[in-house]
Amino acid sequence: MREIDAIDRTAKLFIGGKQARPDGGYSRAVLSPAGEILGQVGEGSRKDIRNAVEAAQKAESWSNSTGHARAQILYYVAENLSARRAEFVERIRAMTGTPRGTVAKGVEATVRRLFTYAAWADKYDGAVHNPPLRGVVLAMNEPMGVIGITAPDEAPLLAFTSLWAPAVAMGNRVVIVPSQKHPLAATDFYQVLETSDMPPGVVNIVTGARDELSKTLAEHRGVDAMWYFGANGKAAEAASADDLKRTWIGGPRDWFDAAAEGREFLGRATQVKNVWIPYGA
Repeated sequence: MREIDAIDRTAKLFIGGKQARPDGGYSRAVLSPAGEILGQVGEGSRKDIRNAVEAAQKAESWSNSTGHARAQILYYVAENLSARRAEFVERIRAMTGTPRGTVAKGVEATVRRLFTYAAWADKYDGAVHNPPLRGVVLAMNEPMGVIGITAPDEAPLLAFTSLWAPAVAMGNRVVIVPSQKHPLAATDFYQVLETSDMPPGVVNIVTGARDELSKTLAEHRGVDAMWYFGANGKAAEAASADDLKRTWIGGPRDWFDAAAEGREFLGRATQVKNVWIPYGA
């Protein structure tokens, strides 16, 4: 009996906790460095971005959940990714042509980064200040709301996770456009999210033309902040200006470095609300 060839599958978008076909019905090929077709991903459109933002807005209960609850779910995500690390190593190696050993280090770094933000989820709290007037000021770190994120092409899994994980750990919901060149790392990753108790709408993934989708995200009034990592940051910043959206235009960086995680990212994912409490005579 002739061996049956594997069926090619077009990876869908991930919106509202479900795999979703792109609104336009189009897809794009993902190529290896040698030009071999590795798969297809959905070609997201303006309508898909709108759907993703709407799904993120509906997941507002995530912003009201406890840091401990968010930490547990991020811990599950890290555990489930760790169990599938061999698959991700092979997928990323095929897309990028990077040596297996280097890719394996990147996947392991991704797992550690998820554990790191699981630990931070209930520890990046506020501060108490002593103002000139008699009393105290509580500086409370609160989530931004819905954050639009554009991930770079380099380190397609590590950079992708290094951006959405701190935002989610702090109680935000995200709509993220993954690497345009190597998107299969992100579309494989939503299978990890599906098995990790991540509530629907907290993480939404829309693949396609990075700058077109980023412009739509930046212009959307339902998006509270915009993070762009790529070559066309000025355009994303300009598109965010209409409603004075808070932006973070990131340049090239070493995603393996310790500086690619921690307080800088947590600070970008939060806004400080001050509460003045008078006391004494």
